[in-house]
Amino acid sequence: MGSLLLAVIYLIFISLGLPDSLLGSGWPTMREAFSVPSSYAGYVSMTIAFMTIISALLSPRLIRKLHTKWIIIISILLTVLGLWGFSMAGSYWILFLFAVPYGLGAGSIDASVNHYVANHYSGSVMNFLHCFYGVGAVISPYIMSASLRTARWNEGYQWTAYIQAGILLVCIFSLPLWKKNSGTDEAEKESAGIKETLKVPGVFLTLVAFFAYSAGEATCFLWTPSYFAGTRTGLSKELIASFGSLIFGGLMLGRLISGFVANKLGDKLLIRIGIVVELFGILLISLPVENYLTAAFGFVIVGTGMGPVYPAIQHMAPVHFGRKYSAAAIGLQMASAYVGSTFMPMVFGILQQNTGIGIMPVYLLIFALINITLLETAYRQILKREHDARQSN
Repeated sequence: MGSLLLAVIYLIFISLGLPDSLLGSGWPTMREAFSVPSSYAGYVSMTIAFMTIISALLSPRLIRKLHTKWIIIISILLTVLGLWGFSMAGSYWILFLFAVPYGLGAGSIDASVNHYVANHYSGSVMNFLHCFYGVGAVISPYIMSASLRTARWNEGYQWTAYIQAGILLVCIFSLPLWKKNSGTDEAEKESAGIKETLKVPGVFLTLVAFFAYSAGEATCFLWTPSYFAGTRTGLSKELIASFGSLIFGGLMLGRLISGFVANKLGDKLLIRIGIVVELFGILLISLPVENYLTAAFGFVIVGTGMGPVYPAIQHMAPVHFGRKYSAAAIGLQMASAYVGSTFMPMVFGILQQNTGIGIMPVYLLIFALINITLLETAYRQILKREHDARQSN
């Protein structure tokens, strides 16, 4: 039964990835339909992410009050509502109304499932889990691309809503599996709150590192198709829409590879290797080559490098901060990630309108360097805390 539950958890992360790449893939066509500037995608993305921040910050309390399975059911239901609303939107402003359930459906489910897996499974399982997020995120740009060939962008959201509804039914039927694993931890009910957790050495720096990581990742999610539309000529709108899958395909590949080697290499080394690979991908994107294939390959490499960073940081939370603090630490990490997702793609949208979208590789480089610098500093703080604790004993 445990392996069957794990299969359901992987499916849940496919559902988590499905909505995330739709806006970026559909936006070049959506903005024409709504007659709004390119930068307006950032405002919709910001609203979705802001609601996700609220949901993620509530997750430690929800984990104490509710079983993970009920957080999952409610969250997926909210996501289905948001996707259906987007598919019915006849004007730009309607998107903001349905961005509320769209965003609320993501934060708590992300934090609660990550917390559950971090406390019950290995680093390999955590990487495979996030690999399945990439599966969902890779599928949806192709759904959007197919809908643009045969109908309108609305169909992309509608078909994704149908898939999410199917996953929701699977989760409902799987509820008895969670009972068999309900030795879920009495520790969850005694976990620390947010204020107490913020005082633990290393926690705050990992939050800022998560912000930087997600700023780069979300900028790729939203602006990769627009980057090709603005820097390459003669590409069809269907091909441009499909470029939304490049970064997600890379994430999936990076996490798939990491899943096989995570237990052998360890989380820290995986993160260091990943960021070096990401920097190489950014270099490829920045090369002044007219053919789009070099940049396309670069985005895949960037995603591959990013792949192990997110799951590895979260898998380390129970080890670095203790199980008492892990629920709040992971919830805070999720909130910080979504702060980066909320504001930094919008900031890039404003920058690219004034300087040109060709500045994107520089933007990504800045956040990659911030990410690795703060993580290395956090490791030193954690080691010092552990050393001081041993000395006092």
